[in-house]
Amino acid sequence: MLLLQRLTWQIAQGGIRQVSIGATRTEFDFANHIAHTIETDPEASWIFVLDQLNTHQSASLVRLVATCCQLDLDLGIKGKLGILHSMASRSAFLSDPTHRIRFVYVPKHTSWLNQIECWFSILTRRLIRRGNFTFTEDLKQQIRAFIRYFNCTMAKPFNWKFQGFEPKPH
Repeated sequence: MLLLQRLTWQIAQGGIRQVSIGATRTEFDFANHIAHTIETDPEASWIFVLDQLNTHQSASLVRLVATCCQLDLDLGIKGKLGILHSMASRSAFLSDPTHRIRFVYVPKHTSWLNQIECWFSILTRRLIRRGNFTFTEDLKQQIRAFIRYFNCTMAKPFNWKFQGFEPKPH
């Protein structure tokens, strides 16, 4: 089974910067995706906006950030102590605003706040639902072609128009 694992959404341009397509969605897959994204501009400051999936708060990601930010810290032992102790401690480390690479986690059940979820909706409506895919590699190629097309013709920053719900009168 093919999984569109990760996309890096470039907010200012409204396009896809980095894509990973593969058969698994492990913490190592995600950390590798983030590493490849960072490699596109290794000295830049990065802010990643993510949902609260456990792979987005993994020990592999903590190690990657510590290495890339040249933080000489005792990270502890996963499940036992230190920064690696729990998802909460890893999340706190990854969200630290003093780090050059940091992660912002949207609250649960708020997918509309995560712009990549909006883009997944576009991909689904414009390619997946209408598509005819004969094999996995065909699907992968069509997704990559759609991303190139999207970036050249449709990419622009999202303009959210949702103002909230009006309270219902009693």
